[in-house]
Amino acid sequence: MEQFGNIVGVVNGFLWGPPLLVLLFGTHLFMTVRTGFIQRKLGLGIKLSVTKESDATGDVSQFGALTTALASTIGTGNIIGVGTAIAAGGPGAVLWMWLTGVFGIATKYAESLIAVKYRVKDEKGMMLGGAMFALERGLKMKWLGILFALFAALAAFGIGDGVQSNAVAKVFNENFNVPLWIPGAVMMILTGLVLIGGIKWITNVCVGLVPIMSLLYTAGCIIILVIHYNYIGPAIAEIVRYGFTPQSIGGGLLGHTIKEAARFGIARGLFSNESGMGSAPIVASAAKTKNPVRQALVSMTGTFWDTVVICLMTGLVVVSSAIANPDIDYGNGASLVNAAFSQIPYFGKIVLTFGLVTFAFSTILGWSYYGEKGAEYLLGPKVIAPYRVLYTAVVFIGSTVPLGLVWDIADTLNGLMVIPNVIAVLLLSRVIVQETKAYADGNIDKVDTDPIPLRTDLIKKNK
Repeated sequence: MEQFGNIVGVVNGFLWGPPLLVLLFGTHLFMTVRTGFIQRKLGLGIKLSVTKESDATGDVSQFGALTTALASTIGTGNIIGVGTAIAAGGPGAVLWMWLTGVFGIATKYAESLIAVKYRVKDEKGMMLGGAMFALERGLKMKWLGILFALFAALAAFGIGDGVQSNAVAKVFNENFNVPLWIPGAVMMILTGLVLIGGIKWITNVCVGLVPIMSLLYTAGCIIILVIHYNYIGPAIAEIVRYGFTPQSIGGGLLGHTIKEAARFGIARGLFSNESGMGSAPIVASAAKTKNPVRQALVSMTGTFWDTVVICLMTGLVVVSSAIANPDIDYGNGASLVNAAFSQIPYFGKIVLTFGLVTFAFSTILGWSYYGEKGAEYLLGPKVIAPYRVLYTAVVFIGSTVPLGLVWDIADTLNGLMVIPNVIAVLLLSRVIVQETKAYADGNIDKVDTDPIPLRTDLIKKNK
C-alpha cells in the first residue's frame, strides 16, 4: 500500500503540474471572455433555478438538476478540502480557490451548455448527456468521449465515494471515538437504499437535503466569524497577500511558495466546484429545459454557491481562527477545520459533524449518477446494476483507507477528467458563443426545436 501510495503521489504531482493548472485556469479566463463575461447573468441564473419549466423536455426539474449537482460539488472539499489546501499551500490557497470559482462560472456554463445541446435519449426516453456525447456528436471524437466516460466511471469511486466516506469516518473517530467501520457501514446502507430508485430518488433526496445542510453549515461559519470579528480583516489581508508571496500565518505555515498556493488552491477549487471537470453537466443533461442556454445559466450558479460563497466562508473561518489561535495544529486539513469549529461553545463539533456528514452523503449520491452514466456509455444499460452494487460497497471500503492516499487518487482522477472535457469546451467554443447569442439576450424563453436523437440510432451509426 505504501509503494502504491508513492506511485500515486508521483503521478499526481506530475498531472497537477503547471501545464494542467494553466490549461484549467486559462480555460476559465478564455470562456469568460468568449461568453462576454457570462458571470453578469448570475442573477438571471439564480432566478431561473427556482422557476418551474413548462413545455420543456427532460427527466427532472431544473432545480432538481441544480441541487443534485450542488449535492455532488458541496462535499468534503468545502470543509476538509479547504483545510487541506491551507495546510499544504498556505493561506494564499484560499485566494486561488476563490478565483477558480469566480472565473470557473464561465466554464461551468460552457460545459453544461454543450452537454444539453448534444444530449440523447435512451430506449426508455431517459436523457443521456455529458462531455462524452459532446465529443462524439459535436466533434466526431468518440474515442475521446470513451476516455472521458472511463475517467468519470473511475473518478466517481474517488472524489464522490471513498473520499467522502473516509472524511466522515475520520471525524466520527476523532470527535466521538467511533470505530471507522461503523459510519462506513451506515452510509453504505443508506446509499444502497437511495440508489435503488435511480436519478429521481437521488434528486428527491437532494432537493430536500441540500438547502437545509447549506444553510446550517453557513450559519455555523457566520457564528465563528462573529466570534473572531476582529480577525476577519487580517484574515482577508493574509489570504490576498500570501496568494502571491511565499509567507506564513501565525508562524505555523512555513515555506509555502506561490506555486504551492496556486497548485493546491486550484486543485482543491476544482475538487470543490468541479468547473472544467465535466461532471455536473451529466445531470444537467437530464433537466427539463426549453433550450441549452437556460439550463447552462442555472448550472453555473452551482459554482457560485459552492466556491465563491461556501468555500470562501470556510477559508475565512480557518485562517481567522489560525490567526486568533497560533497554537492550532497545522498537521492536516482536518485538524485545522476541527480547531476552527471548536471555537463554537458546546455545539461546534456537532455543527461540523452534521455539515460533513450531510455534505458527504449528498456528494456520494450525486456522483453515483455521474459514474453510472459514464459506465453506461461504455458498456450499456446492463452495467448499471453491478455498478451500483460496487459503488455502494466502496462507501464502506473507503472509510478505512488512509486519507492522504484517497485524496491523491481523487486528485489524479479529477485531472484526467479535465483534459477531454476542456478539449470539448475549447473546440466547441464557437458553438457556445452562437448559442449564447441566440438565447441569452432576450430569447431565454425560446424553445429549442432541434430533435433529440435516440442513443440506439447513434450506436448503429458508429458501428
